[in-house]
Amino acid sequence: MNKIFETPLYPYTRSPDQDAATPVRRKVVIIGAGPVGLAAAIDLAQQGIEAVILDENDKVSFGSRAICFAKRPLEILDRLGCGDPFVDKGVQWNVGKVFFDDRQVYDFNLLPEDGHKRPAFINLQQYYFEEYLVRRVFELQAEGAPIEIRGRNKVEAIGTHPDHVALEVDTPEGAYTLEADWLIACDGANSPTRRMLGLDFVGRVFEDNFLIADVIMEADFPTERWFWFDPPFNKGQSALLHKQPDNVWRIDLQLGWDIDKEREKRPENVIPRLREMLGNEVEFELEWVSIYTFQCRRMEDFRHGRVLFAGDAAHQVSPFGARGANSGLQDTDNLAWKLKLVLDGTAPETLLDSYNQERIYGADENILNSSRSTDFITPKSEMSRTLRDAVLDLSEHYEFARPLVNSGRLSVPCTYDGSSLNSADALDGPERTRPGSSCPDATLGDGYLLDQLGDRFVLLTIDADAPDSFNEDGIEVTRLALSVKDDPTLDLKRRYLGEADGAVYLIRPDQHVAARRPAFDEHHFRAALRRATGKE
Repeated sequence: MNKIFETPLYPYTRSPDQDAATPVRRKVVIIGAGPVGLAAAIDLAQQGIEAVILDENDKVSFGSRAICFAKRPLEILDRLGCGDPFVDKGVQWNVGKVFFDDRQVYDFNLLPEDGHKRPAFINLQQYYFEEYLVRRVFELQAEGAPIEIRGRNKVEAIGTHPDHVALEVDTPEGAYTLEADWLIACDGANSPTRRMLGLDFVGRVFEDNFLIADVIMEADFPTERWFWFDPPFNKGQSALLHKQPDNVWRIDLQLGWDIDKEREKRPENVIPRLREMLGNEVEFELEWVSIYTFQCRRMEDFRHGRVLFAGDAAHQVSPFGARGANSGLQDTDNLAWKLKLVLDGTAPETLLDSYNQERIYGADENILNSSRSTDFITPKSEMSRTLRDAVLDLSEHYEFARPLVNSGRLSVPCTYDGSSLNSADALDGPERTRPGSSCPDATLGDGYLLDQLGDRFVLLTIDADAPDSFNEDGIEVTRLALSVKDDPTLDLKRRYLGEADGAVYLIRPDQHVAARRPAFDEHHFRAALRRATGKE
């Protein structure tokens, strides 16, 4: 059995801040060393912004927890300089299969097109995910980047002020006070930060309970997502099977409403359920077991003065659809560059209101899809179940019914339609690269487009003239000049040009489109940059 979560990765050491005569002020303090908190700190540190992570633990999370990571977060990890180990270790998959009773009713492919560096999804235990991010923290420290992780530093009290946040932090050697220009709360669904500030969630809590088990076994199931409605081994309920590295398999079994959670987690009750699913001939070992209920909720606002919430601390969705950790990484992707500009003095503090606007939009999109999935997976009436089962029967033979089947709409990049940062007059072009969208990848010779965009403002020109760079109010925009003549795959043309002969894009540091025009117009793109940085 894997024991990685038993080894301290960032053990407690005394910080000079604990011996200071007056509280030390740090630029950004992050509470929580899970995937979201670590990603936020890495993103900021790579851009030269001091980030201190506080966590009451000193190890990675126990159990695999989040396992399913989509292409967009993998692309974000590439921008953070650490995507390769995740993909190298992870189990890659594109195909999902849906079963009704003992029949496969259809399958689907989540990445039917070529020209992307990363796969549609990988499955990777959260403890590996956190380990690789901690390694990246240590790499940046060795390079002299302003990043620090403090284990066994538990935040006990928070005081908010107009120009800073004060923190009382408990350690094995006693308490100390620390100040931060900005605080990012990434401390999970039961966020102590949220509780200390007297804040709460709004949304729905569903009554159904699910058993989640990580099982170590040698099995010849393919590397696919299998989802069952009303299977013979769990009649009237649902089930999910996913492969992870190291011969670990994730199994979810719906249990129903009124259950004794502690009793259902006991091995003597879990093992017979798994035997019924897997068969008596399959040898397996339990690695981790938990019971969960669906929750589709969020905070009303993700920004409260100088405290910003991200990940599960800000929003919760059901696990089906892989929208939890994936959306958390998109939170930090959206936040870090904005916080850098504010701290550098090149953007107004109100730019952070767009984090609230755009990521609430993303959270609402996730909650909507997650709620619909939950209602389909767990019908609330006999009529709903009859209708659902009819859709499943039809989907076996008729294409039109398959989009109606909902076993969890899987995570996709959020497009910030209606964002105040978008240029309003994008003119014609492909729908997938309209302002607000994340840039789709494309092959460029022996490399990929997203690797060249990096984490800065870029003027992407495709068969169009423009200056090599321009500066607006202290923000530098550099040009990346490309041509479809050098694009034998036609990825660029399909994804960025459409029917046009040329195009010019203003790309944000999080690789989302801010503006698009058929040709460079200096007045327009300077105005678009001011708008994208909250100045208009």
